[in-house]
Amino acid sequence: MKVSREQMAENRARILDAASRLFRERGFDGVTVSEVMRAAGLTHGAFYGHFASKDDLIAQTVAHALAPSGSEGTDLAAWMDAYLSPHHRDRAATGCPTASLASLLRHQSPGARAALTEGLRGQLDRLASAVPGTDAAEQRRAAIGSWAAMVGAVILARAVVDPALSDEILAETRAWIEQRGKQPA
Repeated sequence: MKVSREQMAENRARILDAASRLFRERGFDGVTVSEVMRAAGLTHGAFYGHFASKDDLIAQTVAHALAPSGSEGTDLAAWMDAYLSPHHRDRAATGCPTASLASLLRHQSPGARAALTEGLRGQLDRLASAVPGTDAAEQRRAAIGSWAAMVGAVILARAVVDPALSDEILAETRAWIEQRGKQPA
């Protein structure tokens, strides 16, 4: 039975959403194509109508997960409220794909790494419009430093077993970013 273009697009989005959740939760090697397809409510055989291989799925999932959602604003405090929170830390499967997947991507295909590269550029561009600075170069530097600190904080806060230390990592990273924003140029 032939599937309409609209249904194909819907199925593809379901596959990418399911893969994104599973990869963030368990890593690339911890998830099989069959598990992704089952989570998307589709058969394993339908996979090859959408992707050439698991590597292709990974690259396209990373691009999909890092695409702008429209929820990013230009308010740095609001961005940090959401990002450096216990809620975000405790929900890796639906949280930031950069914090969940970046360290795993160095072992993936050039296509997957290129998808991360483009997604990261977009994240930095959006954050640059939210950080203080006297010119574009200063805002870019602040965006890179702030984003690196935020992503690193979430990675570390998820990794430790001490809840107090985990909360401290999030809170102190936010305080450090705020302090940096108040220093004279």
